[in-house]
Amino acid sequence: MGGGVLVNESELSELQAKAYALEQNIQRVIVGQRRVIREMLIPLFCNSHALLEGVPGLAKTLLVRTIAQSVELTFRRVQFTPDLMPSDITGSEVFLPDQGTFHLRKGPIFAHILLADEINRAPPKTQSALLEAMQERQVTIGEATHRLPDPFFVLATQNPIEQEGTYPLPEAQLDRFMFYIQIGYLEESEEVEMVRRTTGEGLPEVSPVLTREDILAIQRLVRALPISDFLLRQIVRFVQCTRPGFELSPSFIREYVQWGAGPRASQFLALGARAHAFLEGKAAPDWSDVQPLLAPVLRHRVILNYKAHAEGVTVESLLRRLEEHLLDADKMFRS
Repeated sequence: MGGGVLVNESELSELQAKAYALEQNIQRVIVGQRRVIREMLIPLFCNSHALLEGVPGLAKTLLVRTIAQSVELTFRRVQFTPDLMPSDITGSEVFLPDQGTFHLRKGPIFAHILLADEINRAPPKTQSALLEAMQERQVTIGEATHRLPDPFFVLATQNPIEQEGTYPLPEAQLDRFMFYIQIGYLEESEEVEMVRRTTGEGLPEVSPVLTREDILAIQRLVRALPISDFLLRQIVRFVQCTRPGFELSPSFIREYVQWGAGPRASQFLALGARAHAFLEGKAAPDWSDVQPLLAPVLRHRVILNYKAHAEGVTVESLLRRLEEHLLDADKMFRS
């Protein structure tokens, strides 16, 4: 077996029941979007971050707020705008004349859950203020370094259809997000139910169902779930095959991909598979826990070339072809 240790079965069952209650609690407010809810909870349980993209009106902010209300964690929201400064996020040292000393004024980043709303509206200098926080779980203000709360979870949203006044996130910033989640329109029956709920007497009240200690316990347990060396090799081989320079990459990858995914993709797939297995009520992950994570983990790490864009080829379509190719060729499952 690969990473992971023996876990307590009673603790596993208890925490899985609490995680199920969390999903049900969120669905009391959010109609449909079960895939999106699952994809937002996995980074939380992996102590990582997620980027959520969707057109206006799809309840992105409501979804994040409902998750925050369902757990006993502090929550802050920052509306990113072109004039937002880094200190507006991290905070600053304020001089107190009567005391002759500097006082730390903490910014909204000192919260367990930070909603960075419309993150691509802020300039790169402000976006980069999140880099140290997301990677190192700390911020530097003046000459002092300050630890952030544990857990620390950044959920960022962006609008894909407005180009004017936006600043696309650089690859280094995107790579800090475990998942790049795309939220789409509801089915007709779901949209009817959504309209009924939101135009009636009001949305249901949401109470916390998980404590901070529960979240930390789930994060520890997820990392403790055993994962086989065989599955780790499957994950690494898949990621390697997204790279056009890799010797076993198929011809369509060489034809359409400019840059493939790096090792961080393998790390997030392995960790995310553990969290997915946990949410499915399993004691260990298999490939069925990896497959749903391929798109959210890799869509922002596989960079397409001009030919792909000109022919309308998407990362998702290439990932499906790559999975079929590896299955047909029996390369992924060769020990």
